Amino acid sequence: MPIKRALISVSDKTGIVPFAEGLVEKGIEIISTGGTKRVLEEAGIKVIGISEVTGFPEIMDGRVKTLHPNVHSGLLAVRDNEEHISQLEEHGITPIDLVVVNLYPFQETIAKPDVTYEDAIENIDIGGPSMLRAAAKNHAFVTVVVDPVDYDVVLEAVKDGGEVTRKQRNRLAAKVFRHTAAYDAVIAEYLTEQAEEENPETLTLTFERKQVLRYGENPHQKAVFYKKPLGTETSIAAAKQLNGKELSYNNINDANAALNIVKEFEEPAVVAVKHMNPCGVGTGNTIEEAYDKAYEGDPVSIFGGIVALNREVDKPTALKLKEIFLEIILAPSFNEEALEILKAKKNLRLLTLSFDGKQHGAQQLTSVNGGLLVQDQDTYGFENADITVPTDREPTEEEWEALKLAWKVVKHVKSNAIVLTKNDHTIGIGAGQMNRVGAAEIAIKQAGEKAKGSVMGSDAFFPMDDTVEAAGKAGVTAIIQPGGSIRDEDSIKKANEYGITMVFTGVRHFKH
Repeated sequence: MPIKRALISVSDKTGIVPFAEGLVEKGIEIISTGGTKRVLEEAGIKVIGISEVTGFPEIMDGRVKTLHPNVHSGLLAVRDNEEHISQLEEHGITPIDLVVVNLYPFQETIAKPDVTYEDAIENIDIGGPSMLRAAAKNHAFVTVVVDPVDYDVVLEAVKDGGEVTRKQRNRLAAKVFRHTAAYDAVIAEYLTEQAEEENPETLTLTFERKQVLRYGENPHQKAVFYKKPLGTETSIAAAKQLNGKELSYNNINDANAALNIVKEFEEPAVVAVKHMNPCGVGTGNTIEEAYDKAYEGDPVSIFGGIVALNREVDKPTALKLKEIFLEIILAPSFNEEALEILKAKKNLRLLTLSFDGKQHGAQQLTSVNGGLLVQDQDTYGFENADITVPTDREPTEEEWEALKLAWKVVKHVKSNAIVLTKNDHTIGIGAGQMNRVGAAEIAIKQAGEKAKGSVMGSDAFFPMDDTVEAAGKAGVTAIIQPGGSIRDEDSIKKANEYGITMVFTGVRHFKH
């Protein structure tokens, strides 16, 4: 159907003046409200005020202006229904053929660090969503636009007396309902948090498309990357890419894993990740020293991996990073010399992000077929543990430091998980095994002779003493594990036989 009358009421004024001018050139009549009306009139565009349509003034600071039968009847009337048209004529209501509305900036408002609850509530739009939903419901006859990027689509369709096609109206209507659903989801999340309500009866989430990926885990799988509207700045979704190819599905997963591990450390630290498991973790007095330790942890597996650093990358570190093939280097920043060195590898992805941002929400979402698992993120650290030493010997100061490192790392290794550390870096990691002794054997084999004098971390308790036996034979001197098995005494006895000191934490770190 041809567009004869449009209603325009937008919070985001981007492009609205040239769009309205284009409509007027096609002989389309424009109704508008409040600030939008002022902007259009200042541009010399003839506008009908909403009060002229409703016969009622805008009241309550603009809270009530479009919630009126003269507006909604004009939107909802089915144009090929004779009774509807008769009722419009009876009440002197003119149909509205085009609605252009975007909403109060609720999301932007609550993102402000000093926002008050009252400001947030005031920025919940009522009339806008009502008009959008009414127009979108009646898209068989009404065109509805919520996004400025669609202005040109409409202008192109109506040029030379043309019309917006049914297919285009359908697409625009679907976009409206996605938009209003996302808008309400953000409001619902905010109010639920403010009410301190846990486990609501429904979980309403919204995410914004960040990137259509080339493919998923494998080339035959389609994939898209979405981000939370109010996600933390310290996340892969907020990272800035300075160099390299487009991120892939696997890149994003691996980079996220690397970031989560390196955020565990206050001191200079470097983490190398392969297939979402750490293959080398090192700390040091400088970031170069930390990288050397991480590389030493597994110089084979780091090839083709992801490296995350929690300090600015400098020239000496960049020169070493350049020596091997890496998929991604992630850091808070790169100095100019480092950036020049690393950009010479045109496919190497360089990412920067803030390491100071606070997490917005602390829940982990995992999809299953037909459902969603939600849990708190595992933020328990060494300081949360209920530390006891059940063995005859207490750890030395050096062993304590190595045990703390093992405990930080093992939390991020797929279960069953065993981590061997020595001094300030990992030397062996066994991940994702069906039994714990198998994970220990992998870690010990990887460490080789370095296992002598190392310490071991386990993500869960030992159901029997075979893992301690393997550790003792390899020369491990200290073990950190949750404890809590009905056969703990067997493991304690075996540790004492080998002179191993064993620490119980009371905290399990399963990661599936």
